[in-house]
Amino acid sequence: MKRILSIQSHVVFGCAGNSAAVFPMRRLGMEVWPINTVQFSNHTQYAAGWQGMAMPAGHISALCEGLSNIEVLAHCDAVLSGYLGSAEQGDEILTVVAAVKAANPAAIYFCDPVMGHPEKGCIVAPGVTRFLTEKALPVADIMAPNLLELETLCDVHLTDLAQTRAAAHQLLARGVKMVLVKHLGRAAREPGRFEMLLATPEGDYLIDRPLYEFARQPVGVGDLISALMLANLQAGYDAVSAFERTNAAVDAVLLHTWQADAYELQLIAAQEAFAAPLIKARAERLA
Repeated sequence: MKRILSIQSHVVFGCAGNSAAVFPMRRLGMEVWPINTVQFSNHTQYAAGWQGMAMPAGHISALCEGLSNIEVLAHCDAVLSGYLGSAEQGDEILTVVAAVKAANPAAIYFCDPVMGHPEKGCIVAPGVTRFLTEKALPVADIMAPNLLELETLCDVHLTDLAQTRAAAHQLLARGVKMVLVKHLGRAAREPGRFEMLLATPEGDYLIDRPLYEFARQPVGVGDLISALMLANLQAGYDAVSAFERTNAAVDAVLLHTWQADAYELQLIAAQEAFAAPLIKARAERLA
């Protein structure tokens, strides 16, 4: 059994951060150790707002120290980070990553660089974006930005697939071993589809799924994609197979959500797709 330390946000109601990631990873057979960077009543895009707080400075470090004290860090196979409540939490996460890798040199760090951006309505604390671009990027083994986050990481504006591939390879050139661009958006080859790009030193792959017409776009899809990609890799699937399985499972979740006319992701209804996804689309290797 593989063990994943997942450090990201938590919402009491709905599906975002760990609330979107932990159950699917467990359904795939992973042992997941969640640490919450924030605890909110709900995600931040509800018109009525939200209640809750970011975890205080030292909280992540203290929990990691507790794990070290009971000598389990050597059994951790991967660290997944997502939404941060403060830039200081980012520094604590990198300390955790270093401790895990010291205890288990085979462990990997999967960084989902969640950044604030007006186009997606996401709010992050001051300094988080700078932390991700300057400190997390050089340490990450795998990064999973969306198009807007990839633009920020590379300080470039992207409008097509060729530019997006080049930007992803900038991250590979800086030491990242795999880049999953979770949503190509305006840079997609087919604007009417939801396209994702997987960039590796061995080659680039494109995959797509349907775009469903939601009255309000569900939140947490990116968190779900990162979690499923990491869990499939940890389950032993190669990068392309993990990419295809992730795409199929996310499509199943979005289809159930759309059919239910729901705002929150329908993870329970679609749970069979996490362990046994019906793969309708294969990844295309790009020239």
